[in-house]
Amino acid sequence: MTGPILTGLLVGLAFGFALQRGRFCMNSAFRDIVTMKDYTLLKTVGLALLVSMLGFGIMAMTNIITPNPKPILWGGNIIGSFIFGIGMVLAGGCASGITYRVGEGMVGAMTAVLGLTLTAIVTAMGFLKPVKTALQAVKVPAEGASITVASILNLPYATVAIGGAIILGLIWWFFARKNKGGEVFDAHKDASLKDKIFKYGWPWVATGVAIGLISIVAFPLSAAAGRNYPLGITSGWIKIGQMVMPSVPFADSLKWDMWLIVGTVVGAAIAALIAKEFKLRVPPGRMLVQTFIGGSLMGFGAVCSTGCNIGHILSGVPQLSIGSMIAGISIVLGSWLAAWFMFVRPMAKE
Repeated sequence: MTGPILTGLLVGLAFGFALQRGRFCMNSAFRDIVTMKDYTLLKTVGLALLVSMLGFGIMAMTNIITPNPKPILWGGNIIGSFIFGIGMVLAGGCASGITYRVGEGMVGAMTAVLGLTLTAIVTAMGFLKPVKTALQAVKVPAEGASITVASILNLPYATVAIGGAIILGLIWWFFARKNKGGEVFDAHKDASLKDKIFKYGWPWVATGVAIGLISIVAFPLSAAAGRNYPLGITSGWIKIGQMVMPSVPFADSLKWDMWLIVGTVVGAAIAALIAKEFKLRVPPGRMLVQTFIGGSLMGFGAVCSTGCNIGHILSGVPQLSIGSMIAGISIVLGSWLAAWFMFVRPMAKE
């Protein structure tokens, strides 16, 4: 294992630990808005994006990274991501959510990951590949070049990213000061720092900052390993699945994003064990079927859209990719539709 690829494992360990302690899951963040009118996890996602955007901008300005935004693929970004959003509600977690929950011992997350991996593979290189190709055929512009907010404004990426992060951060701070609901509540403020880190769940501010910083560190390390992109989930699971495929050379699976997944699962397991939250939990059979179907929809949607919630929202939006923004909106809309049918509509009938 070469040094640059080994960093994928190290970043994954940190990522999995932070995901588990912060309960970071975009499915919960988007679903809770509809079902409970709770915006706590959404604020975590927003803060992670601001931190990532600021860090990416600084690294681009100092030539540490070269931004690599995804192109606009109308069919893939809209339809694929919409299906992904539906799938993550059925699966009970987004791509990162089901991944770290595997490390907690949740069998439902394991079946979701299995569905994601199998369907992602058959969509990328199997019998569903023609569907993926058709959805990705419509590009903007025709050759599929990336379009970003910076390119539309005809300004350097670093200028827009740093300026945008600062302006949005100040706007957030201004409204948070006027809104008591924006105050940070720490139920364990008198606990030791060690217990806050390892024993208790992290508050949303700490989680958002930690996830953002890990994303910043991941970008140059991944690029050094030959993968010029920050965090991602689906591609790593695909490589793990390809390990048992005779048609794919084993060495082709041992890439940075594969080790990221291994590290994420192990990191989450370590965090859960330390906090005494690890437990093998097996839901009813019908729930296992549901999570498998949900994961399968996620795998199909992520490959068609060239990214999951981590690849597009956490990693693509801070690069100001219009394609990732379209995909992110579609993921949210898909999750809202599924949450309405699964949770809001039944409660309204009671």
